[in-house]
Amino acid sequence: QVKLVESGGGLVQAGGSLRLSCAASGGTVSTYNMGWFRQAPGKEREFVAAISRSAGMTYYADSVKGRFTISRDNAKNTVHLQMNSLKPEDTAVYYCAADPSPLTERVSDSTHYYPYWGQGTQVTVSS
Repeated sequence: QVKLVESGGGLVQAGGSLRLSCAASGGTVSTYNMGWFRQAPGKEREFVAAISRSAGMTYYADSVKGRFTISRDNAKNTVHLQMNSLKPEDTAVYYCAADPSPLTERVSDSTHYYPYWGQGTQVTVSS
């Protein structure tokens, strides 16, 4: 069973930066396409960023493009989300997710492709 654990969340002022990490166990991150999603109170879970298994493709939501960067370190079995120029509207619980589809290089904004999820890490951006 794949287990994903996020870390790196916290409280930051607008304009600041945070780096989220997602560590995997019970599976090998290098074989998964990975994604980050977020959910703010009272809102639906929304896509943030995705990276293919080889890191050959990345994909970002328009709301974070140019500010967030997704990356992966397959040797360390981790995926990161570097978040710069944070805004109060970025406040949410951030989740990483794994798409284990074999032999498929994919970036997707659909939760349909991600059967494995972490427990989430809270990011709060103050104005």
